This record gives sequence, C-alpha cells and structure tokens, in this order.
Amino acid sequence: MVNAFERTLSTQRMDPLVRPLPQTLQVNLGKHCNQACRHCHVDAGPTRTEAMSEPTIDRLLHVLGNSPSISTVDITGGAPELHTGFRRIVAAAHGMGKRTIDRCNLTVLTVPGQEGTPAFLAEHQTEVVASLPCYGPANVNKQRGRGVFDQSIRGLKMLNDLGYGHPDSGLCLNLVYNPIGAFLPPDQASLEEDYKRQLADTHGIVFNRLYTITNMPIARFKTDLAKAGKLQSYMALLTEHFNPAAVANLMCRDLVSVSHEGKLYDCDFNQMLDMPAASAAQDLWDLHSFETMNGSAITTGSHCLGCTAGAGSSCGGALQ
Repeated sequence: MVNAFERTLSTQRMDPLVRPLPQTLQVNLGKHCNQACRHCHVDAGPTRTEAMSEPTIDRLLHVLGNSPSISTVDITGGAPELHTGFRRIVAAAHGMGKRTIDRCNLTVLTVPGQEGTPAFLAEHQTEVVASLPCYGPANVNKQRGRGVFDQSIRGLKMLNDLGYGHPDSGLCLNLVYNPIGAFLPPDQASLEEDYKRQLADTHGIVFNRLYTITNMPIARFKTDLAKAGKLQSYMALLTEHFNPAAVANLMCRDLVSVSHEGKLYDCDFNQMLDMPAASAAQDLWDLHSFETMNGSAITTGSHCLGCTAGAGSSCGGALQ
C-alpha cells in the first residue's frame, strides 16, 4: 500500500528514495536509559533491559572495519553510555579514524559510575550531541522530568570544563531542540542565537551548534497526539509543509541504522517501527561491508513527512 510520504513524492513528480554509498553508521545500543522522556521515539527508560550483546558488537566492528566509506559512527540508545560496550565501540571506531558521535542526554553524566565518561569522550575526541529542549527549566522539566534541567546544566558544565564547546578546542558540543508540542521547530539559526545568549548569560555555558529536530509521529509522541485528538491535524501539518528541497538531503540517503539485535534499517525511526531496510542484507551477519547496501531502495512510511516538513529534519538538525 502506498503511504502518505510516497503519495507526496509522486504528486511532486519525485523519484522513490535510493541509497548511494553509505557514509554514516548509526548504532542503537539498546533501550536502557536513566530517563523516560515524553517525546522519546525509542520508548527508552530505566526499566528497559534490551541491549546489544558482545557477539553483536564483535560483528559490528568487523563489518565496520571492512567499510571504508563509513566516515561517521553515531552512537545512540537509550543512554548509550550506560551500556558496558559503549567505550569499546567508541575506542574502536576512533582507532579506525572514524568521526564518533555520542547522543547524550546530559543527565547520564551525573549518574553514579559515570564520573569518568566526560574525560573518556574528550580523550577519544568524541563529538557530543546533547539533548536540551529549551534554555530554561520549565519546558525541559515538562518534557523530560522534574529536575532534569538542573542536571543537564551540570552535565554541560562538566563538558565545558574539559574544553567541549570552546572555539579551537577540537571538542565539539552540539545541542538538540525538540518542540514540546504538535508544531514544527522554529528557524534553527535564530534559535541557536537565543540558546547561546541565554546559556552564556545565565550559566556561563558555551556550545558549537544547535540542531532543531521535528518530533516524529511515532511511539510515545504519537500516543500523546492520539489521546489529545491531534494526530490527524499533526499529519496534515507535516503534509502541508512538505519541502521538496529537503528530500535530497534526507539522512536516510547515506545512513545505515543498526539495532541492538544487529538488524539493519534505513534510519532510527524505521528501526523503532520495525520497518527493515529493503536491501538484500537484513542483519550484520548477512553482509561483509556496509558498502554492499549501495543502490538499495529506502523503506519509507507516512512518518517520513516529519523529515521533509518546513526546513527539513535530521539527526544533524535542519536540512535547509
């Protein structure tokens, strides 16, 4: 059955999506997290136990070593830092000369047992992409839980003290904004200016870039929309703001997403919807190199309209 995204592409006389040579490997280590955020598309939380096994990590690193086209390893969860294999993957990817990214919720850095994590990240020149839905406490605590804002500020200060976010330090700290409701993110550049001014003036915090990411109509956010009777209107909003110029830069075009089970997907959102990659390879044991996925069709669904609405959206922020 043709989904709303495919219908929109057809209406715009645009071709179905096909992956060129993959350049980014996004690894989801599992669903265990010290938080349970309302907008979380992973449904992660403190009681979740799903985690990537050591044999799967072995296979992941083996295939990665055979994939010179992969220049970036983007590690997520859950809170990936809580996984026992997190440091092994970071060190191995860094040793291969890959750019490494840690998708960090910031509060995990204040969890007992994580005291050495900021220094480890700095040692391996790992880019930190940190969630912070607002520069003030009210919106952050509403979306992520009571006390999360203050803990996030503590985490940011830990990173700043090591040089993260400072010009010419070589340690990149980027923040992520997610809307707290059924609306599109504001202009990324303007919001970044507000974040930098407010966080510097109020807390003395510096960072490099702000990424604005549209909330995808899946998992907890979709459930909340349905309960509020806003799901159809939100989907209409995404459709009405479809941006043809964003299609060329969609993250799925050069990204491969691997689940904690070692299964292959075209993006993290598809992974959470259990919509496997359309390539011949379905898991890590089916392929020798991620490069063999070159030219495969990309699996899409109606939720993909979230990545093409307005300025577009990706794990690296706005597309336009």
